[in-house]
Amino acid sequence: MDNSIIVREATVADAHFAEIITNEMAESAKARGTGIAKRSPDYIQEKMSEGKAVIAITTANEWVGFCYIESWEHEKFVANSGLIVSPAFRKTGVATLIKRKVFELSRKKYPAAKIFGLTTGLAVMKINSDLGYEPVTYSQLTTDDNFWKGCQSCVNYEILVSKERKNCMCTAMLYDPEEKARETTEKKAHEAKPENFWGRSLRGDNRVFERWVKFKQFVLLKGWRKKNESGGEKKSSLLGFFFW
Repeated sequence: MDNSIIVREATVADAHFAEIITNEMAESAKARGTGIAKRSPDYIQEKMSEGKAVIAITTANEWVGFCYIESWEHEKFVANSGLIVSPAFRKTGVATLIKRKVFELSRKKYPAAKIFGLTTGLAVMKINSDLGYEPVTYSQLTTDDNFWKGCQSCVNYEILVSKERKNCMCTAMLYDPEEKARETTEKKAHEAKPENFWGRSLRGDNRVFERWVKFKQFVLLKGWRKKNESGGEKKSSLLGFFFW
């Protein structure tokens, strides 16, 4: 990516980019035939003034990309929405940097919140996955009506309504900090006990170890015998010596 691009938290000083950003959001959604709800320049400026947005610009102060944060259900859920990159800077890796920055900002502002997103873009799905998001059903997202009302300007809103908000064209992805903390704890516990195999202690239950050894022998012996059918009992017994 061009080293002249800066990705940082947006401020009120970036308000003059708001109209450019909303116009590009609308054009991008129109080109895909899907996309996020329409946002106004005033709304984008509000996010900037609240410190709930990330912007990418060049050192020459040219707009490159943008993304903002929304919170729902008394900050129980947080959404990183409106990711948009100027056409001239797409496929440069800047989208990944913006997503990482807004993710870090979300974790800093709302450390206990579940972070989620709805997207139809494969590139965004890949970025989310790398950040630790996992695909989920819509039932695992916020139930706040204000969030779902925001989808009214989307071309697929009728589909969402017909599915009773249980499904739509977008893929739902979620980062759950509690789940991630639990996974980290379990991983550390597992690494601290290398004898633990398949979630069970090999020293405490030798049957697990025995079954594994026999399985490995079966697989290896089967392949070895096919390869050495003319070798007779000598090779077979020799192999048995090493295994047993």
